[in-house]
Amino acid sequence: MDYGLTVRIEEPFARAVQRVRDALKDQGFGVLTEIDVRSTLKEKIGAEVEDYLILGACNPTLAHRALEADRRIGMLLPCNVVVRTDGDGTVVEALDPQTMVGVTEKPELQPVADEAGRRLNAALAALTA
Repeated sequence: MDYGLTVRIEEPFARAVQRVRDALKDQGFGVLTEIDVRSTLKEKIGAEVEDYLILGACNPTLAHRALEADRRIGMLLPCNVVVRTDGDGTVVEALDPQTMVGVTEKPELQPVADEAGRRLNAALAALTA
């Protein structure tokens, strides 16, 4: 099962991160949290990994609709967007919102997943335009 939406862009990491933030904002997502996986792993266990950032993005309207359908859905909300270095480019990945529907088997989440997917796909497409 492919559970992610992914694009690769030929841009340096720092520039890509800013473009991802802007693309998410244009689709109604705010970035609420940021986890610098690279520095955390280096600090905590001395591991060296590529630039790897997890942006906790949220569209409040969609999150509210999903929570109204299923209070436990917070565990599966498609909020994390990963930006990571891959060779000379940058990969951007987001959880496919259809995963929420598949895991919960709650059809009332389908319209939320459809809209979230449309918005996330539009944000990712803007990065490759």
